Amino acid sequence: MDNDQVAMLREVLSATGWLERTGEFARALRVSARRPGGLLLVGTPGDDPWHLAAHLDDESRHNDVPGLAPTLVRWEPPPDAPPHLRVGLDRLAAARRGETLFVVAEEDAPAPLLERVDDARRTGAVVLALEGGDRELAGLAHEALTVPPADGLVSFDGAQHLVSAAAGRPVEPRRGLRDRLARVLATISGPVVD
Repeated sequence: MDNDQVAMLREVLSATGWLERTGEFARALRVSARRPGGLLLVGTPGDDPWHLAAHLDDESRHNDVPGLAPTLVRWEPPPDAPPHLRVGLDRLAAARRGETLFVVAEEDAPAPLLERVDDARRTGAVVLALEGGDRELAGLAHEALTVPPADGLVSFDGAQHLVSAAAGRPVEPRRGLRDRLARVLATISGPVVD
């Protein structure tokens, strides 16, 4: 999916709430992934998130956000693979505070992955999950974005594109309580008449 296709998808989804949900999730990703090498991206045994890793790496380079460049963690990396493609699940056991574990699982995560995610969370890593309805995985995550298979509006692949594109954009400061209350009051009371 190229930039034009992502832009078209954003336009189609503008009134559905998906842009806001993927934007909030991407904000959590960008805020938590601050250190180069500290974003650990892992999928399920049959589905390494290669495509998302490539997009996050592109966003990292194009937007000068080194923390978004992920370390792809693989279930069975070949021993003759280049070093960046040889990172195995043992890397999850070394996850610590200051690192982010991003789990991408369209299907339910298997028990060994859930155990490693729980361990990483206990050692202080931030856990994010892009999942297809896995309540256990979502329950372990600090932030989760669920893409229901029956949604019809956004495919799991489409959600990954939206998240990676949004993660590359600068984080806008959150509005304070006073700003939000002022907006609510202005909406309720209507325009001021002189």
